Amino acid sequence: MKVFKNRTMLGIFCIAVSLVICFVITPLVNAGLSKKTTIVRFTRQVHAGEEITKDMVDEVEVGNHNLPPNVIRNIAEVEGKYLKADVYPGDYILTDKISSEPAAENRYLYSLNGEKQAMSITINTFAEGLSGKLKSGDIVSVIAPDYLGSGETIIPAELKYVEVIAVTAKSGNDANTGEKLTEEKEKELPSTVTMLVKPEQSKLLARLEAEGEIHLSLVFRGEAEKASEFIKAQDQVLEELKAMEEASIEENAETETDGEE
Repeated sequence: MKVFKNRTMLGIFCIAVSLVICFVITPLVNAGLSKKTTIVRFTRQVHAGEEITKDMVDEVEVGNHNLPPNVIRNIAEVEGKYLKADVYPGDYILTDKISSEPAAENRYLYSLNGEKQAMSITINTFAEGLSGKLKSGDIVSVIAPDYLGSGETIIPAELKYVEVIAVTAKSGNDANTGEKLTEEKEKELPSTVTMLVKPEQSKLLARLEAEGEIHLSLVFRGEAEKASEFIKAQDQVLEELKAMEEASIEENAETETDGEE
């Protein structure tokens, strides 16, 4: 009789446990699994180094279960940031995949605002590029031997103070962006110098490279605030030259009009 009672109690206990599992624990587990949260994911393939824009991503609701703790949940948190690795449609955005700054090798290209443009010139000899000593932020003067076939070696007024934004080797590696370089990269000789110029300067640079040699001389290396003074002086010269050119065009137009009368 005692054995029977023990079995009865055991059965009642098992039934009670089953009821608790069915009506208490299981609903709680299901509720946790079905809980939704908003995350940000990519709608198309985007390559490393690209700036994230609204048209690349969207917000979607997914199950909260097993989501990484560093998943991004708001588009505002990623807009304007830069990718560290390639991503594909449907990929979640994780905090370790994005950066507030573009990659070091092309960071300078993201500072362009339409007023000025980046332009590279070829370094034909080691000496033309200051023996590989130029680096980002340097202010240089462009020296033109036999300037436009004149037989004179001059520094054109348009190119007296120009900012260097990159020095690049033939491999495509930027040699002097201010970042820590490997020993292998340090041994590479510069092949091109990229400078920040206005359209009228870029046209002259292109012509000088096509028609003759270009040498670069270092004018200033130091604080950005001091370097900007040289650029402001150069911009002032460009404005004056532009005004003189416009005045000359107007004068020629008036002369032609007087001649016709």
